[in-house]
Amino acid sequence: MSMDQAGLARIKLLLLDVDGVMTDGRIVLDDNGVESKFFNVRDGHGLKMLQRAGLRVGILTGRKSRVVDLRAAELGVEIVFQGAKNKLEVYERMLAEQSLTDEEVAFAGDDVIDLPVLRRVGLALAPADAVDEVREVVHYVCRAAGGHGAVREIVELLLRGQGLWEQAMARYR
Repeated sequence: MSMDQAGLARIKLLLLDVDGVMTDGRIVLDDNGVESKFFNVRDGHGLKMLQRAGLRVGILTGRKSRVVDLRAAELGVEIVFQGAKNKLEVYERMLAEQSLTDEEVAFAGDDVIDLPVLRRVGLALAPADAVDEVREVVHYVCRAAGGHGAVREIVELLLRGQGLWEQAMARYR
């Protein structure tokens, strides 16, 4: 699929998978069953930049983890769907709840469970290390891997594509 400027301009919500997109996909469990994930600080800062520019951010993940709730709260992400075994059903419910259309949503996923949503959204994205089946259907494959800057790359793509990059950078000058 190809990506055009008009498609980028329509995006109002960036929806993200967690494992393999916001993280490198590793899940660490200690002896007490406490789960750890590795998030990239620049990805997080990018999401704050995106929110300050007026776009919304959401999470759609098949697993359920307290760590995700903590990270979402830290980043001010209020749209959080965990334990979504059928991501398309949850996505359709989210569209209705948020009064959005497919064309207004960008979604980043990395594995086959993400395919039904990736095929529906206005802008489908994947980290560099996504499975082949995902990379074949998305509009854009990042240069960066999941958990290693892919989310920040997506944020910059959206901000530049919507003409908001200079505004987003103004606070740092």
